[in-house]
Amino acid sequence: MFDAEKIKDQCVAWIRQFFEENGKGCNAVVGISGGKDSSVTAAILCEALGKDRVIGVLMPDGVQPDIDMAELLVKHLGIRYYVVNIHDAVEGLKRQIPIPLSNQSEVNLPPRIRMSTLYAVSQSVNGRVANTCNLSEDWVGYSTRYGDSVGDFSPLSHLTVQEVKEIGRLLKLPEVLIEKVPSDGLSGKTDEDNLGFTYAELDRYIRTGEIDDPVSKERIDRLHRINQFKLELMPSFVPEL
Repeated sequence: MFDAEKIKDQCVAWIRQFFEENGKGCNAVVGISGGKDSSVTAAILCEALGKDRVIGVLMPDGVQPDIDMAELLVKHLGIRYYVVNIHDAVEGLKRQIPIPLSNQSEVNLPPRIRMSTLYAVSQSVNGRVANTCNLSEDWVGYSTRYGDSVGDFSPLSHLTVQEVKEIGRLLKLPEVLIEKVPSDGLSGKTDEDNLGFTYAELDRYIRTGEIDDPVSKERIDRLHRINQFKLELMPSFVPEL
């Protein structure tokens, strides 16, 4: 029932309106990982703004085994791009923090440095940073707060993984990018291994409320509940004057 062409056209119009109101003539800056989300985001931006206004930033942390996928995407689209290796920044910061970092802190540090990198580039090229998260990831909090969860505008945050893939095919992206198995790049596990359920299972549950495995349902519901704060504005005290 998903009309990929209709939704793609709506998204293109929305992006154009955003830039008309929030940065007329500005460039779009997007972090390129070589996965489906950054690939589809970059491709939609090219259609909306023209490839000359889309700038990709590749940010390996030392040696990135799948960097060739990110290079394939920027060359396929013909967009300007920069490669910024964040390894020295990550290791330098870890050395300077005077306490042992928790495992989760170490996992989240590179995404947060990547977002700082994107904003450094964006503010130097008259840009706006594109968030690349999709609805499925946001639903269960599979993103780093103040890392890949933020940006200036978000084209995919109301689209599931399966829907993003359909738009990717409509935009004629290389199939290897659309079907690239997402992983955390650290543990050797895929996103689905870490989550404990498949994106297909999650997407069906989000759109229809139907799910076959009660264990998966319980886990999805719990992750959705405890990660809601990532999608909300920072709580702020309002004095009664």
